[in-house]
Amino acid sequence: MTAHPRLSIGLPVYNGEEYLAEALDALLGQTYEDFELLISDNASTDGTADICRRYAARDSRIRYTRLPRNIGAAPNHHRVFAESRGELFKWVSHDDLYARDLLRACVEALDERPEVVLAHAGEAVIDGDSQVRVPYEYGLATDSPRPSERFRSMLFEPGGDDMYGVVRAEVLRRVKPLDSYHHADRVFTAEIGLHGPFHQVPEVLYFRRDHPTRAERAHPGKRSRCVNLDPRRAGRLHPTPRLLAEYVWGYFAAIRRAPLSPAERRACHRHLLAWMTSRVKPGAGERVEDRAPVDPARLTVSVDALVAGREGRQA
Repeated sequence: MTAHPRLSIGLPVYNGEEYLAEALDALLGQTYEDFELLISDNASTDGTADICRRYAARDSRIRYTRLPRNIGAAPNHHRVFAESRGELFKWVSHDDLYARDLLRACVEALDERPEVVLAHAGEAVIDGDSQVRVPYEYGLATDSPRPSERFRSMLFEPGGDDMYGVVRAEVLRRVKPLDSYHHADRVFTAEIGLHGPFHQVPEVLYFRRDHPTRAERAHPGKRSRCVNLDPRRAGRLHPTPRLLAEYVWGYFAAIRRAPLSPAERRACHRHLLAWMTSRVKPGAGERVEDRAPVDPARLTVSVDALVAGREGRQA
């Protein structure tokens, strides 16, 4: 690992032993190698620590730390970014898979397009056995030169997982960190979009795993999801109406903080008010894995053909 890696990858994890080794193999097998991998273990009670220590002993790019107590998913996301050193940053999950050219394609896209603040790739949802369930067609206008159009699209159109793209670290330092109210990730991503356009690499290079123990499945209620994000959300001081109100207010605050012209700021406020007062159309805002399955044959290559190191996951 170089003294100052260009890309930092943050992996916050809690009890991830089932899929963690497979994800690490996919990350360490990337064709782009100038990165550090920061793993923050949120006081796991399973075999996560042993897996992380084995991989860290084998690859100097890994920096592994274990927290003495579970601080919640959102603070753990903050922690890996705070410890990062690269000019570029990417969050990853312990249960997802990553095609071997994902990092290279995203870094090259940012190098070729200085106005772009985030680069991501085509995505498919896989199940617990790594079989493709939903090839996802990305339809958001996050590449628009107008901040208000990017914002409108992220409000009204079904979203993907833009937060897990490769982002310019300087932009992440200018936006409010990921919060823990209902749908805080959507507000966080929308604020990043107010700072500049995104670019999507057309190839399917990111595989988001859907399984019964995934956080959103294990915590189906609004309050339980927020408590998983931050244990301080438990208790009577954080009822569901407050969590929803913070969600709406988060958008207003993001518009206020963003470097927008007066005309663009007004346009963003108009879109937000329209979103608040309109009936959500069927399917709007749902996660890609919550939709009806799409024929996996639409993908031209298999997960196995794209992801490196699958055979080493028991290491």
